[in-house]
Amino acid sequence: MTQDHSTGPDWALLQDRARQVAALAYVPYSHYPVGAAGLVDDGRVVVGCNVENAGYGVTLCAECGMVSDLVAGGGGRLVAVLCVNRDGALIMPCGRCRQLIWEHGGAACRMLTPEGERTMEQVLPQAFGPEDLDAVR
Repeated sequence: MTQDHSTGPDWALLQDRARQVAALAYVPYSHYPVGAAGLVDDGRVVVGCNVENAGYGVTLCAECGMVSDLVAGGGGRLVAVLCVNRDGALIMPCGRCRQLIWEHGGAACRMLTPEGERTMEQVLPQAFGPEDLDAVR
């Protein structure tokens, strides 16, 4: 499924896709399903859900699945992202996942948050990225 993002992201479509994938989450421990959906610069929509593990430290966040879907589908850049809980309500990604989104979307990637639309620059100010590594090579 693709979307024309020249007029801005279709947030309703992304939220619907995130809600659908949240219903598929594997959450036998927390019982807190999360779905993530992102718009790619080529118009594709990528999704992911959280996948828990008895060894809590190896649990995969929904955003990890979304980024994996992005890379497995041929790559590209995220231009818009949102995350939802079981009820479809908007939630914020954890710090680790904000870093993943930054890596694959950068400062200009837009995120729909419980407080409205923000750029990743606003969601993760002074972020560390590939350019920081390039600066010391």
